[in-house]
Parts: sequence; C-alpha cells; structure tokens
Amino acid sequence: MITPALTLEERQHIETGPWFAKLSTALQQAILSRTVVRRLADGVPMAARGTPAEEWVGVARGAVRISTVSLAGKQVSLTYCEPGTWFGDIALFDGLPRTHDAHAHGDTTLLVVRKPDFKELLAQHVELYDALLRLNCRRLRLMFNQLEELNTLPLQARLARQLLLLAKSYGIPQGEEIRIGLQLAQEDLAQLLGASRQRVNQELKGFERDGILRVEPTRLVVLSRERLLEIAER
Repeated sequence: MITPALTLEERQHIETGPWFAKLSTALQQAILSRTVVRRLADGVPMAARGTPAEEWVGVARGAVRISTVSLAGKQVSLTYCEPGTWFGDIALFDGLPRTHDAHAHGDTTLLVVRKPDFKELLAQHVELYDALLRLNCRRLRLMFNQLEELNTLPLQARLARQLLLLAKSYGIPQGEEIRIGLQLAQEDLAQLLGASRQRVNQELKGFERDGILRVEPTRLVVLSRERLLEIAER
C-alpha cells in the first residue's frame, strides 16, 4: 500500500498515525499513491517563513522542528512534529505564505504531497475535507490547552506534562525505564515550556534527586512515569 522506499518502521509510523489510521482504505491509498519519499539529515531546512506553501507533509521518521525567530534574532522552537503527524495543509487551504520555519530534527524521513496533488485529492475525496477539519479542530484544542497550562500551571507541572508527552511520542521502553528518543537540548525544552533554561535545569535536577528522571548528555530517561503523572496533575 505504501511505497517500498519506506522501511518497515517508517511504514508502521504512517499506518498507525492516529489521524491517518482513521481514514478509509481508499483515501489512504489515494494519498500514498501521490507521495514522494524525502530523506533529510539533521538540521536541513524544509520550509521557511514567508515562502509560498507548495507541499503537504507526513513524518515517517525522526521529527520536524517548527520554529520562529525572536525580535533578538534568536531561533525559538515552538513544537516538534513526530512520526505519524501530517502538517502543511493550512497554508495550502488559505493560500497564504508559511508562518514558521521548519527543519529536520535528527535523520528524518518525510512523505511529501505536492500542492496540485493535494488539491486533486480534495476534489476527488470529500472525506479528506472532513478529516482535515477534525485534525485542525484537534490542533486548536491543543493550542488552547497549552495556553491555559502556560498561564495556570507551575513550571514543575508543565515540565512533567511535557516529559510525559515526549515519552508517549518518542519513548523507547528499556525494562522499567523509558528512554526519550528525541534529542533535545535543555534550551529547546525550555523554549517549549516558555521558561528560561536555568529554571528548567533546576526542575530537572529536582526530578533527578527524587529518582523520577535521569539526565544523560544527549537523552532524557524517565525512571518513574507514575511520579510524573502525580506532579502533572497537581
């Protein structure tokens, strides 16, 4: 069903993605028949703010870092698109330029649908309109949830929730531990939480002292998901 250029793991990421898996088989086949596989090394740009939108993209491996530039000229990470995620449809709908920069984070594999093929899919499959509407409603709900958390929850609880999300999306179980496969610098993690690196570092050290987390040079390892859940609900 999916182009053989994908590995078995990449194929599973696409097929089991929570949005894609709910589509009809006919629509899945129609989408995948129009995709092109693109492999990017870590840090390679795939879209720039202000440029025309020409592609709809599914992540099959790795991650895509969505970012913007601050007034001081600093690149600020906003979110990461994980395997199984599709994005880029909003700009194709409204015809406006890209609103953010996008770069590969780690070795990344993408399924790319060109704009003319995307438009053709919409014309031939009414189901796709409904599916994308539901997808964008979910994005909007998540955005409001994040705004609410930023304004109502202490940093410790926000950090616990972010670690749980990362463990769910990128977790690699190793016995009772969960190694987060996405490599994030503390600065990147701080940007996702809207906090300073120093404050996030203090909270991470506290989690380490309490036996909840282990901070390695390039990875975070969750030692107690239950404790993170307790902190996240405070």
